[in-house]
Amino acid sequence: MAGWIRRIYLRFGAPVVLIGISFMTALLMFGFLYDTMATDTYKVELFQLSEETIRAAKTVEDPVRTELERERAAAEVQPSYRYIEKIADNQASVVDSLFGYVLEAKRANETGGEDEPDPRDADEALSSLRESTRLLEQNENGLRLTDDMLYSLLALDDEVLMRVEREVRNQVLAVLQEPLRDAGLMQARNAAEQEIRRNDQVPASAIPAAVAITRANIIPNEMINEELTEQQQEQARASVEPTRILQGQVLIQEGQLIDREVYRQLELAGMTEQQSNYRPLLALSLLVLIAAGLLLLVLQSAKVEGVKKAIRLTIVFVVVALSLAIMKLLEIISGNFEVVIDFMYPTALAGILVRLLIDERTAVYVTILLSASAGMMLQSGYAGIFQMDSALYVLFGGLTGIYLIRNGHRSIRILPISLAVGGVHLLYVAFYLLVNQSQYSAEEVAFYVAAALAAGLLSGTLATGLLPLFETAFGILSTMKLLELSNPNHPLLKKILTETPGTYHHSVMVANLSDAACEAIGANGLLARVGCYYHDIGKTINPQYFIENQSHGNPHDHLTPEQSRDIILAHGKDGAAILRKQKMPKELIDIAEQHHGTTLLKFFYHKAKEQNDALSEQEYRYSGPKPQSREIAIIMVADSLEAAVRSMDSPSTEKIRKMVDAITEDKLKDGQFDECDITLKELKRVKSVMCETLNGIFHSRIAYPDDQK
Repeated sequence: MAGWIRRIYLRFGAPVVLIGISFMTALLMFGFLYDTMATDTYKVELFQLSEETIRAAKTVEDPVRTELERERAAAEVQPSYRYIEKIADNQASVVDSLFGYVLEAKRANETGGEDEPDPRDADEALSSLRESTRLLEQNENGLRLTDDMLYSLLALDDEVLMRVEREVRNQVLAVLQEPLRDAGLMQARNAAEQEIRRNDQVPASAIPAAVAITRANIIPNEMINEELTEQQQEQARASVEPTRILQGQVLIQEGQLIDREVYRQLELAGMTEQQSNYRPLLALSLLVLIAAGLLLLVLQSAKVEGVKKAIRLTIVFVVVALSLAIMKLLEIISGNFEVVIDFMYPTALAGILVRLLIDERTAVYVTILLSASAGMMLQSGYAGIFQMDSALYVLFGGLTGIYLIRNGHRSIRILPISLAVGGVHLLYVAFYLLVNQSQYSAEEVAFYVAAALAAGLLSGTLATGLLPLFETAFGILSTMKLLELSNPNHPLLKKILTETPGTYHHSVMVANLSDAACEAIGANGLLARVGCYYHDIGKTINPQYFIENQSHGNPHDHLTPEQSRDIILAHGKDGAAILRKQKMPKELIDIAEQHHGTTLLKFFYHKAKEQNDALSEQEYRYSGPKPQSREIAIIMVADSLEAAVRSMDSPSTEKIRKMVDAITEDKLKDGQFDECDITLKELKRVKSVMCETLNGIFHSRIAYPDDQK
């Protein structure tokens, strides 16, 4: 499959291939999540009997009932009142004005002395007084004075009239000193009337007029505060939570009549066949496009070539498809169980596979993506469009598997990781059972515990079984594959050990140097270590021609420089050929082929130069190519450095440092690092780590006395 992806990549180019695979991932998610988002519709008609029990497929607000509840809450708000102190003084002034009109009418029509009034004056005074009180009688207080009442007032002496005025005024003020509303108005007026009738200061002839004036001037002095009342009503409306039709709520039972209210609720939930609701599908489209776009960004940020990005994206596509298929299977069969079987989902499967095949960052994103998908697909009951229980279960289990691999990548053991994931599952299941506050039988609890442990073990088992298939299909050199290849019992390593023991020891030393240096700059130390084990396997063809394997003289002493050159330069190509024949990973083949780059075989070149001064330097250079990765560049330096330091007499810290600087500078000036992405800053760190490692290996030892050796 890797070759097929490379051919497509070369034909269509990076943007088309990467965007195309991302779009396929979006389509994949859309296909699996479609049933979750799509709303079931029913063929229903008004005033017909329902053929089945219908539950709401989603939670929606009922605006009609919400508005009715808000109006009811507003209607229940009691009006707010405000007390107006001025009303008492105003009504007292009205009383004063009325009695003032009586006095004016009396005095304006007096024609003679006090003891000789003109009979015609009474009619004129009444007419004048009626005209004066006309405006007062037109108000809404209900003041109505008959001619007899006015006559009775006009007939009073001024002193008696003033006394009646005082009593009426005091009675009005006494009542209006306290808050008075419309509801208590009649009772207050009746009480005031009784006080006037019992008052001996008011003549009997004037009582009807005094009562009428008193009752008319007792009015409400506590009015409704319209603004405040309206604010309180708005607050009451706002405090009413929207009335919702909840997901899973029974809208109509089988055999029940579909009235207008039920039909309205079905329409509101979008569950009638007459409705076409594309909003959920549009929402799902946006979700999967966001997910695929973020996935593309995560993979684009990786420092790998375009073809490898396409391969990685394809791996993610396959892993996501496999995981969603498992979720779909659980969703389909969940209806046959009375318990929640979501806990059987292998939460760490995708994270472990992506972590081992790609990297940690991508594994974390895929786990988050699948946890969101699980929240939508693995829904037990009617808990909304997204169920947090399932999402968190997948998230915690997946992250546990990923980070345990990171912490122990030198010795990955799937069984302990699976058990740890199962332990996290158990803790989450305990949380789930406690937070639900439901009563569970012993059998149900036992099932959940078994499901949690089984999901952890299933994650590891499936990952172990599927990993070789992914490695073969995509040509991926995973961490587990590297650990397998580092086993000393591997046939090729046994071949190196038995046929070239010196080369084997040299390879182990180079591996230690390269591993430490790679880890220091964030490169793949494990790949460098395993690559070093195999980098000189080409020397097994002519082992005695390499100095680390020579014990009885140097056969190069009997060869021409050209013959020696051909043997030495060939070991890189020979090693690559051996590894290809054994179908070893391409990364290890590249290390064997590139670890000398195009460096010059200086010893034999100068020896040949003595015989032929016109000799071309190119004839004594390795054929390359130059290192294409940081790991191979570091192996190149470590390979030359280990041989150089091993040949030194009494290597000291200063000698080692100078040797490290000299060899690194020589490779740099020779252009051996031109085709890889290692930086000068990283080279400086590499030199420092190699110095520390070599000083640890070749440290000075205590000189023991001869008798203690």
